[in-house]
Amino acid sequence: MLDNNDDIHPLFAGAPSTTEFKKLRKRIVRHTREAVEQYRMVERGARWLVCMSGGKDSYTLLAVLHELQWRGLLPVDLLACNLDQGQPGFPATVLPEFLQRMGVPHRIEYQDTYSVVVDKVPQGRTYCALCSRLRRGHLYRIAREEGCSAVVLGHHRDDILETFFMNLFHGGRLATMPPKLVNEEDDLFVYRPLAHVAEADCEKFARAMNYPIIPCDLCGSQDGLQRQQVKQILDGWEHNSPGRRQVMFRALMNARPLHLLDPKLFDFAGLIRGEQNDPEDQAGIPKLR
Repeated sequence: MLDNNDDIHPLFAGAPSTTEFKKLRKRIVRHTREAVEQYRMVERGARWLVCMSGGKDSYTLLAVLHELQWRGLLPVDLLACNLDQGQPGFPATVLPEFLQRMGVPHRIEYQDTYSVVVDKVPQGRTYCALCSRLRRGHLYRIAREEGCSAVVLGHHRDDILETFFMNLFHGGRLATMPPKLVNEEDDLFVYRPLAHVAEADCEKFARAMNYPIIPCDLCGSQDGLQRQQVKQILDGWEHNSPGRRQVMFRALMNARPLHLLDPKLFDFAGLIRGEQNDPEDQAGIPKLR
């Protein structure tokens, strides 16, 4: 990728010129483009609501999507959106000033979901579930008001892995957050273009670009969260076997229902053997329901 000031989006202005950063940037853009293409996220003429929390992931998301759009590889309109949830001490001017300076079309919405969450969640319980549900409802509403066809989130590879293991350890199911889905109302897509991007790359990128990171003081202030515990487990595995996270992520894209135990996915009752198999079905494997 070229680094001439006339050839980049302002979000990349002042990017480090080191070889290490150029490789990092290229890797993030490549992985994002792969996810966009693999999961067929692009509808020509569409408008995306790009959700901005002010964290490292959302800054990385915003930058890479504008990079792809800038280079003609993402033929959609992008509207950045920050939902100010009324958290005490939240620096409400940081994102509007940043987005204005970068020339990024945006909408800032204030909704005091913080007070609702603190009031409704019992002492000692985590805020994340209710907080995300309230936030998601407002973002869907904003997307409709702005004529957007998709809500775009900054979840990365490690978020997807952590969610899988949270469901495995605590939910008793094999499930995670998919890169692409349709909301319950069936009128909006939800995309996660950073699905293939490592969290460490997002952090390195955002800090190298010196983006104004805003911490989440709502869930970030609570200790012992299930997600934090799972992250520690994954960190330990990665430390002992570098590359383990990527191997596990590839496994999520290589599911084999007949090697699991769910009769709703595989017709175990209809499985037959030997000469009873349909000669035209050489593998002798019944179709998935």
